[in-house]
Parts: sequence; C-alpha cells; structure tokens
Amino acid sequence: MYDRHTDTLWHQLWGTPAFGPLVGSGIQLERLPVTLTTWKAWQSQHPNTRVMDFETGFVRDYSVGAVYREYFSSPNTMFPVWQRKDLLPTKSWVFTQLIEGHPKAYPLTVLEEKQVVNDRLASQNLVVIYDTGGHGARAYERGKHIFSPAEISTVILDKTGHRWKIVENALIGPGGERLARLPGHMAYWFGWFSFYPRTEIYGIRSHQNKGNYEDRSGQ
Repeated sequence: MYDRHTDTLWHQLWGTPAFGPLVGSGIQLERLPVTLTTWKAWQSQHPNTRVMDFETGFVRDYSVGAVYREYFSSPNTMFPVWQRKDLLPTKSWVFTQLIEGHPKAYPLTVLEEKQVVNDRLASQNLVVIYDTGGHGARAYERGKHIFSPAEISTVILDKTGHRWKIVENALIGPGGERLARLPGHMAYWFGWFSFYPRTEIYGIRSHQNKGNYEDRSGQ
C-alpha cells in the first residue's frame, strides 16, 4: 500500500512503513475488519449501498477482472518468495487473525465446510463465520457462548438454540446483547506466512507434523 500524502509505502500485513519518510517513526496502522464478498451477497444485506462508477475520470480500467486476472487464476506467484511452508497450497486463501501478537490462519476451504468455528486465540474467545454468499469470513467475540450454523446465513445459534443476528459490526443476541466484531484479513497463504512464519493454522497441530490435525471448536 502507499499513501500520496507522505509518499510512504506500507507493509499490508504489518501495517508499518516500508519505504519513505515515515520509516522508523514507530507508526503502525490500526487493523480493521475487512469483508471480501460478492456484490450480490453484499447488496442483499445492504440494499441502499452506493457504488463508485467505473467511469472515474482516470485512464485505469476498473472493470471486473481487468487487473490481475491471470495472476488470480494462476497457482504461481509473480515474484520469488524465499520463505515458504507447504502446509497449505501456495495461493490458497486464508482468513487471518492477529490477537495480542499471536497470528493464526483459517483456511477458507475449512471454513466453508464448517460454516461456524468456535476457537480461542491468546486470551480471546472468538467465533469465525464463513460468508456463504461471498469469498471470505468474519470474526467476532463470543464470550462463553458456543455457536453453530442456522438455517439461514444471516443468523447463528447458541447452544441453547437462541438466534443471534450477524451484522457487520457485531453479533446481536435475542436480548440485545452485542458481541463485537474483530479485525480480520483475507490473504494468500504464502503472503501471510512470509509476514508471520510462526503462525498457527486452524486444523493443523504443528508445523513439524503435517499429518497431525486437531479440531479446537467448542473451546
């Protein structure tokens, strides 16, 4: 990433200056929740959304697939990556969390299968919910609750069968209780591992034993 105001290049996954006048300043960007989804899925939940016109007045083509189409469809990287780990395919998508300095990757294929994952990272109980209409996931605080999928994608159930509504910034319980959304990031596996080589991977016990798996749901 780069900003025109200071002409600084930024590490996307660290949120720190890489090149430019802010290097060494100690600045680190705040991590925010990010949603990677389809227009259809987003519009169904947010019908009043305003959309930027493709005709921006600039020469760059913003039409769907105009940029990086071949790269996205290829299993290869466009540049050498010296620090790799083959626990996951190089360009498999992972939903990532960084809590209290502890990184963790949730393979999107696993999230698609499970739909709802109850987990704990550092001192935080969290629930990760797959976006059935899009291409990503959302993470929320879960307190002491254990959640499971419901019959519709906009709701999850706690262990007593009560319905919790999924909104962008929180889970909303039957009595109005709110569990806040957590920052998250979608990334290619090779990219996340390059920045966080000591990351945990949901469903894989250790980096030394590729065939050993564990399911931490329900903690």
